[in-house]
Amino acid sequence: MRREVLFLIDGEGRILWSDASASPVALPDSRARWEAIWGLRAQLAEIAHSHPVGPLAFSQEDETTMEALIQALGKRPRFSVVAPDGMLVRDREGQESRAAEEPWWTQLLRLASGMTEGAGAEPLPELPPG
Repeated sequence: MRREVLFLIDGEGRILWSDASASPVALPDSRARWEAIWGLRAQLAEIAHSHPVGPLAFSQEDETTMEALIQALGKRPRFSVVAPDGMLVRDREGQESRAAEEPWWTQLLRLASGMTEGAGAEPLPELPPG
């Protein structure tokens, strides 16, 4: 099952919290996610999420959510989106680029999202529910 997944990452690259939707094209707002972001704001360095069916781009919904987060937090964390064909990063200055090297957790994010590892590859195993 493909689904959008979100990770909250600290400055050392550790996953602080995660969330998943049932949809491959949406990650609806949730109170639990907003509370986690607020509760972890001192440690929060990056907010990463997946687009398991693409595109490798921030959606319009992503843009409005990122702006709301910047306003709420009073700072700009790094934002990233991970798709089957790469990782796009928007840094703390608001500059966007494709990641030349991906952090260790991107493969875990792809696995949790039900992505395959490139064109023609076998699908990754699905995670058990729960």
